[in-house]
Amino acid sequence: MDVIDAADKAAFGSPADSGAEHANVLIGRSGLREHEHRTRGRASAINPSGRFETLSRSVFDDGWNSFEELPPFKTEVQVEHARTIITRNTSPDISFDRSINPYRGCEHGCVYCFARPTHAYMGLSAGIDFEAKLFAKPDAAKLLEKEITRPGYQVRSIAIGTNTDPYQPIEREWRIMRSILEVLERHNHPVGIVTKSHLVTRDADILARMAEKGLVKVALSVTTMDRKLARTMEPRASTPSRRLEAIRILSDAGIPTSGMIAPVIPGLNDHEIEKLLDAVAGMGAREAGYVLLRLPLEVAPVFKEWLLRHYPERYRHVVSLIRSMRGGKDYDAEWGKRMRGTGPYAWQIARRFELTAKRLGLNTRRLKLRTDLFEAPKPESEQLSLL
Repeated sequence: MDVIDAADKAAFGSPADSGAEHANVLIGRSGLREHEHRTRGRASAINPSGRFETLSRSVFDDGWNSFEELPPFKTEVQVEHARTIITRNTSPDISFDRSINPYRGCEHGCVYCFARPTHAYMGLSAGIDFEAKLFAKPDAAKLLEKEITRPGYQVRSIAIGTNTDPYQPIEREWRIMRSILEVLERHNHPVGIVTKSHLVTRDADILARMAEKGLVKVALSVTTMDRKLARTMEPRASTPSRRLEAIRILSDAGIPTSGMIAPVIPGLNDHEIEKLLDAVAGMGAREAGYVLLRLPLEVAPVFKEWLLRHYPERYRHVVSLIRSMRGGKDYDAEWGKRMRGTGPYAWQIARRFELTAKRLGLNTRRLKLRTDLFEAPKPESEQLSLL
């Protein structure tokens, strides 16, 4: 533990909000082995209380081997009856103003996921809870049809997969994403999809038909070619090779694809930028993008604990580089800076990406999805014409 500073020690096991009283206790070394069996297959090994909670509870080894009595964390899915399904935003940093999230929480469990803090709104943790306690919205397709029926609706591309992955493992059973695509196809509504899952190829039939009309593009996020790093960092997402295979399958089906290096983590995967761009281009991707690692709110302690556990020798270096691009902080949420960072190291990453993408012919033309084909469904209450 001597490789971390006092501020980081205080952060582990506590929420980002400092208004509550917190008991910050780490698991003793003798209890680590017993604790590992509970978190196997999960990226996070901690479950800090959300920032809105009054009390913070942290596990610790009491010397009685009590962890052996506890079962491993299992994925639980609850039904969420949402009142609306289209979420609006006014962020100048992103290219869309609306999105859909069929699920809340994500079983992929990517340790760096910037969406982890949203679980605090459910009274849950951004740690293991975010990966294991999920919410499904089975009424999503019905709500979508209702919302695009409303008078005055103006069609623009809907983004799916921006907060949690629509093709996470539970989609195999729930099939909510496919039902959403069926609505979008039926009414010629444009959509952009981001995922880390090979499962997206299941819907290649719908996507291919929409692609013929210029209504869809799909981005596969490929963060590393190192299977070991991917397994610990994104434990339940498709392997890197499967994601690349998904790009090839979709591209061969005529579906416009792109590769996302998201996030770029300095000192951990940034040396792979050129290799990753070469790989996605070789599989048929037309476009590519990247996002610098973001550590808002409860994400910072979850990521740092993971980094210390798996790459203790790199901890100081990685954290130092992150802060060098974030004005000395773990994260800077200022518009125009949060996605790319600032400073010499951030400039170097941007330049390497730009030069490599240009060499490979990526981003020569950005595909703009069509909106002129949209057919607004008639509300159920509307009287049919006699003629």
